[in-house]
Amino acid sequence: MFICRIRRKVSKLSKMIANLDKIVVFSHVVYDKSDVQNPCSVSLNVRSFRSSRLLCASVKSSSSGLAIQISRTAKTGARDVLFEYLHSTRGFSFMDAEHISKNSPHFFEKLLSKFDPEEDVVKSLSKFLRYNPINEFEPFLESLGLSPVEITSLVPQRLMFLTDDSVMLENFRVLRDYGIPRIKMGKMYKEFREIFEYDYGILTSKLKAYENLGLSKPIIIKLVSCCPSLLVGGVDAEFAAVLEWFKELGMEKDEIGGFVSGKGIYDWGRMLDTLDFLDRVGYTDEQLHNLLKTNPALLFQGSGKKVYVLFGRLLKLGLKMNEVYSLFMQNPHILSVKCTKNFFKALDFLFDIAMQTEDIVHIVSTRMELMGSYSLKGPKTVCRELNVKRDELCQIIKEDPLKWFDVASKSKIQSSIQVASKDPSTFLEKTAFLSRLGYLENSDEMLKALKQFRGRGDQLQERFDCLVNAGLDSNVVKNVIKQAPMVLNQSKHLLEKKIDCLTNWLGYPLESVVAFPAYLCYDMERINQRFSMYAWLRERGAAKSMLSLSTILACSDARFVKYFVLVHPEGPAKWDSLKNSLNTA
Repeated sequence: MFICRIRRKVSKLSKMIANLDKIVVFSHVVYDKSDVQNPCSVSLNVRSFRSSRLLCASVKSSSSGLAIQISRTAKTGARDVLFEYLHSTRGFSFMDAEHISKNSPHFFEKLLSKFDPEEDVVKSLSKFLRYNPINEFEPFLESLGLSPVEITSLVPQRLMFLTDDSVMLENFRVLRDYGIPRIKMGKMYKEFREIFEYDYGILTSKLKAYENLGLSKPIIIKLVSCCPSLLVGGVDAEFAAVLEWFKELGMEKDEIGGFVSGKGIYDWGRMLDTLDFLDRVGYTDEQLHNLLKTNPALLFQGSGKKVYVLFGRLLKLGLKMNEVYSLFMQNPHILSVKCTKNFFKALDFLFDIAMQTEDIVHIVSTRMELMGSYSLKGPKTVCRELNVKRDELCQIIKEDPLKWFDVASKSKIQSSIQVASKDPSTFLEKTAFLSRLGYLENSDEMLKALKQFRGRGDQLQERFDCLVNAGLDSNVVKNVIKQAPMVLNQSKHLLEKKIDCLTNWLGYPLESVVAFPAYLCYDMERINQRFSMYAWLRERGAAKSMLSLSTILACSDARFVKYFVLVHPEGPAKWDSLKNSLNTA
C-alpha cells in the first residue's frame, strides 16, 4: 500500500511538471559580467503566461545566498508606517511627519535593513516601531538637508526624542512658521547651533527686528537662508549700515535680496569698507548706483576683496594715490568682475614679455578701458602666430598699443579697433555703455551692437536713463533694449513724448512697453492716427478696452482699416478726418 501511494504521488508530480513546461518559457539565460568568474551565478529571465496576462519575475541566485530587493510597493507602505508612527504615536504635526518620512532616505534604508525582505516588511516595521522607538534626531536632521556623515557628530548623545530638546524644537518651529525652507535649516544647525538654543520668543524678535529695518518678509527669508550669521547675536550693525548705503544710493532695500545666494559667504564689514573706500575715491552716488546695479558681484562676490586687490596692484606699479583715484574715476566700470579679470590678465601679459614698468604704467594710464574690455591670448600664442620673439612683440605694443588688442584678442575685433583708432573716446564710451547693458566684450553681439546703436556713449546713456527715470527698473530697460535696439536710436525728447502719450493720453501703464518695446520705435504720426481712431471706437462701444499695443500698431494698414475703421458706419469718414487733421497739424 505504501509503495502504491508513492507511485500515485510521483505520477501527479510528473503531470504537474509537464503542465509547467507548457506555461513557462525560459526566454534566455544572461550571465552578468560581474559574475563571470563564478559559473554558478546565473540570472534567469522567466516569463510565465496565465489568463492571457504576462507576469514578469526576475530571480537572481548566487553561491552566497538569495538576494531580493524590497519592492516599491512595500517601501511605500513602510514609509506610511513611519509617517503614522511620527504623527499618531509621537505627536508630530501632519506636515512635519510627512516631510521627515519622505526626506530621510538613508535613515529609512537603514531601518528597513533590519527586516527579512522575503517577509511582510510593512507588518514587520509596524511591529518593530510598536516596541522599539527610534532616535528621532537622525531622520529629523537628515530631512533638514544634512548628510549621514554630518549627522553623526550632531546627534545628541543622551537624547532620543525631539521633545527632549524642547528649546531646539521651538526654534525650529519659529523658523518653519516664518517660511525658512527646511532644506536650509540643516546648514544653520551645523554652522550656527546657537540659533536653535535661544530662549522662547528671542528668535521671533530677531526676525521682527530685520523687518523693522525696512526689509520685506520674503527678502528676510532669503537673506537668513543664505547668511544664517545674521541671526547670531543682535541685529548685525554692519549689515544695517550696508542697507543704509543702498537707501542713500537710491536703491530699494529689498534689492539686496537679489544679490545674495546660498553659495556665497558674506562679510558685511568688508562690504561696508569697500563702499566707504569707493566713496573716498570719488565715485558719485549715481556711479555707485549704476555700478552695483550692473555689477553686483563686485560687492557680493568676495565681499569687495577684488577692489582692494586692483587698487594694490596699481600702487605697486608705481602709480601715485591721486593717479589711481583718477583712473578709477575715468574708468568706473573697470571694477566689474569681468573687466577686473581681463585687466589682471592683460597686466600679466605685459610683465611676461618683460616690458619696462614705466611703459606698462603708460599703457595702463591711457588704455585701461581696453585692457578691461578684451580677453587676451597668452604671450606664447601671440608670438607663435606673429612669428616674433617676445622682445619684438614688446616693441610692437609700445609703438602701437591698439595693435596689441588687435593681434592678442581671443575674438576678431579688427573693425572695433579701427573705430577706436579713428575716435578713441567715442569708441570707449560706447563700448563701456554696451558692457553695462550686458554685452560681452569681443563678441559678435558687441560688434553688431556697435553698428546698431547711433550716437555717443553719453547720449545712449542719457536715453537709457530717460526710460529708467520714467519708472522702469534698469534691468527691465536692458531687456527692452535687447529686444528692440532701435529704441535707443530715438532722441531723449522723442522718448519722453512717446511715454507721455502712452501713459497720460492713451491711459496705458508704462509696463506696456515691456511686452511690446517696438512701440517706442514707431513714428508719432502712426501712433496718433491709430490710437485716435481706436479711442473714438472705444467711446462708441465698438472696440474692446485696453487692447494690446501690438494689436493696434503692428498690423498692416489694410488690416487696421478692416478691423478698426470699417467696423463702424461712420468709421471711414472719421478715419479720413483724422488723417487729414493730423497731417495738417
